[in-house]
Amino acid sequence: MSDEQQQDEPVKSEDAQGTINIKVVSSTGEEVFFKIKKSTKLSKLQGAYASKVGKDVGSIRFLYDGSRINDDDTPSTLEMEDNDTIDVMVEQVGGAAVP
Repeated sequence: MSDEQQQDEPVKSEDAQGTINIKVVSSTGEEVFFKIKKSTKLSKLQGAYASKVGKDVGSIRFLYDGSRINDDDTPSTLEMEDNDTIDVMVEQVGGAAVP
């Protein structure tokens, strides 16, 4: 047996420059995947998602663990892990009931 094959260290990138895979899920269950650096502001991901689905970024809300994501949040500041999920909600305007 070779010594190289004995190294079974878990791969964990704790540095802020590492990349992370994020799944963005809409209320309809549509999933969009992004791979970004842990230091990238999530506002950049939000803009990319809005462009991809053809919506105005101001009309949708992004939530992580039930809390709204701020423009200057990053995966590092939110302590996100690889393959975490961000929920997307369409902003509801007005309160009129539809018959």
